[in-house]
Amino acid sequence: MGTYRMAQPVNEPVLSYAPGSPERKKLEAALADLKSKQIEVPLVIDGKEIRTDKKVKMTAPHDHNLILGYAYHGGKKETELAIESAMRAHKTWAAMPKHHRAAIFLKAADLLAGPYRYIVNAATMLAHSKNAYQAEIDAVCELVDFFRFNAYYMQVISDIQPINPDPLIWNRLDYRPLEGFIYAVAPFNFVSINGNLPTAPAMWGNVAVWKPASSVLYTSHFLMKIFIEAGLPAGVINFVTGKSSEISEVVFNNENLAGIHFTGSTAVFQGMWKTIGTNIVKYKSYPRIVGETGGKDFIFVHNSAVPAQVATAITRGAFEYQGQKCSAASRTYVPKSLWPQIKEIVMKQISEIKMGDPCDFGNFMNAVIDKSAYDSIKAYVDFAKIAPDAKIIAGGHCDDSKGYFIDATLIETTNPKFKTMEEEIFGPVMTVYVYDDADFDKTLKLCDETSS
Repeated sequence: MGTYRMAQPVNEPVLSYAPGSPERKKLEAALADLKSKQIEVPLVIDGKEIRTDKKVKMTAPHDHNLILGYAYHGGKKETELAIESAMRAHKTWAAMPKHHRAAIFLKAADLLAGPYRYIVNAATMLAHSKNAYQAEIDAVCELVDFFRFNAYYMQVISDIQPINPDPLIWNRLDYRPLEGFIYAVAPFNFVSINGNLPTAPAMWGNVAVWKPASSVLYTSHFLMKIFIEAGLPAGVINFVTGKSSEISEVVFNNENLAGIHFTGSTAVFQGMWKTIGTNIVKYKSYPRIVGETGGKDFIFVHNSAVPAQVATAITRGAFEYQGQKCSAASRTYVPKSLWPQIKEIVMKQISEIKMGDPCDFGNFMNAVIDKSAYDSIKAYVDFAKIAPDAKIIAGGHCDDSKGYFIDATLIETTNPKFKTMEEEIFGPVMTVYVYDDADFDKTLKLCDETSS
């Protein structure tokens, strides 16, 4: 019997975008091109573009005056159409051999790594306010890796077969998709996650209703173009936009809901889980619920640590992409013996951070994603300014006159249960608690119990 074999992939190389490099010139050209025009972002249902009467302006987070285009928002009607489209596509797509499905996403990887690389990177810089390096590792390299490694490990998993205890018995294990559709709900902060949430289940033969965050429909539009150009059949992934509450109401009341693939806040995910539980008797099968949510990541420093290394971990861990990552560090526990040295280095590093438009390649930090995020983060900073048990020792300035800019902010607190030590901020704010060296075990326990 013949079988198709895919070679084990390697990680997509990260380009440096150094001054004068060919990739820098190509990216600058793509940025200039996208900034010179406004695009329309329609819904894509059953392979067809749909424009509604709800037309919403898309602007760059770092420049209120830079209009990137207009997105059409759907509602309950369009969501119902998307579900119907997905269910029509289900049988044919599920019957397609795995290697044929994989080939489509391997083609998508080649398109993204090749002709679409600079377009998607530029779109990410403009719509997400990411610097060139952050855009490259996220929107291109990680998503290319998702496509290639997902395809490879689908092959690896499929190769794991049960033993045959008797020559007359031939055991065989196969995988079939879920009997229904997947609701893929994506966040704003990573283009790679946005692209992976609908495509990972689709590769295994599932169909999806894909709902990206409303703040990043601009980049989602380019991903959908890549999927279509790669050969994805109509209806397999349906791109819907609009108010999450309207779309989710239709989805969670549909009997064909088979799974959730989610990345976002803990509160939203818990709400989804609760709603599915309430509606469980409505569904034809038990929906699979897969989600990744936020947290309160910490840096815990032992007194044997190297101060310069700790300082860099704080600066990069807290302030890359303005702290808008579920992997961002936002609380640090430092022994009293090391804090003066670490503080001096961190303060110097923060003072050297450049912030502004991502099109200026010298800027390390850029804007936070939108007004809602800006207001939320600023509220935490303002709280720290007046709190008796904390002080802002670096940053603290917020300015939304041109874009949604918040300085890299370092808070020192004497209260290990201080608000910014416990609650996820999702912004460029780091809080430090200094502990007595002799209280290492006690403080370690405190760290474990501070945030759930």
